[in-house]
Amino acid sequence: MFTGIITGVGQIVDSQPLGSEASHGRRLTLQTPAGYLEGVGLGDSIAINGACMTVTTFDAAAGRFTIDVSAESLARTVGLDTLGKVNLEQALRSHDRLGGHIVTGHVDGVGEVVRFEPVGESWLLRIRAPKALARFLAYKGSITVNGVSLTVNQVADQADGQTDFDINLIPHTIDHTALGTLKAGSRVNLEVDLIARYVERMLGAEGKLGA
Repeated sequence: MFTGIITGVGQIVDSQPLGSEASHGRRLTLQTPAGYLEGVGLGDSIAINGACMTVTTFDAAAGRFTIDVSAESLARTVGLDTLGKVNLEQALRSHDRLGGHIVTGHVDGVGEVVRFEPVGESWLLRIRAPKALARFLAYKGSITVNGVSLTVNQVADQADGQTDFDINLIPHTIDHTALGTLKAGSRVNLEVDLIARYVERMLGAEGKLGA
């Protein structure tokens, strides 16, 4: 379990296939900020751009760890098969503050950045979400973008069933996450609000019971 509050920006520095087949997953090596892996153990969970992954090896002194990403995870996420900056969040502990919102680390879908530009002292980030996630997006609701807990400021449904939603990014978020590397056309991992998923499921079940 996570909160969507990024605890470090890391770098995927190596990506190797786990097998000879293209359908196999990959083993990633990540470089972290100094001291980031203190207290981390084998088998611990760390969210990489919003996707919950398991630490398979680590070297705390060197600030490096590896994860094995399955072909299924690669097919349903973006940014886990290329070298570059990624958002990191260690798993929530029972005594931690819930500074963002409840995040599972299970990516629901992939969106596309439509607009990303400065507006005043902040940045406007507009993302197009796939049709399957449109019903979970609401004004002032929560959304996780590449692992970052954010608030939806505007929702605009499109004729094809997709939905554009706007987010306001303050300078602190730009400076302390990898979101500043985004641009129009970038693809991002999206996780909708957990409560919204349960509400949708319960409403669906209620309709079937009443049929």
